Amino acid sequence: MNIQYKKGVLELCVLSLLAKRDWYGYEISEYLSRRIDIADGTVYPLLRKLKSDGLVTTYLSEESGGPPRKYYSLTATGRETYLSDRADYMNFAATVQTILEE
Repeated sequence: MNIQYKKGVLELCVLSLLAKRDWYGYEISEYLSRRIDIADGTVYPLLRKLKSDGLVTTYLSEESGGPPRKYYSLTATGRETYLSDRADYMNFAATVQTILEE
């Protein structure tokens, strides 16, 4: 698959996951890599960017019985951004599909 396609939607995919519940970084990376062919370490710079942009926040949890895990959670701004970007993407994807099927 064209790498540019993946780069264009990876942030939206991460926001989509976080819109459903809080995830820890490795869990996000594993989930996405099973569905989209991405390199190890691709997700972490994106998570740092989302945090820097104020779209996600983090917290540590020790519930796993092992070392603490850093969980990511959407902020209110992150949720608004996700909903807006999702609507834009869905409209764009529908337009592309129409063009490809003509």
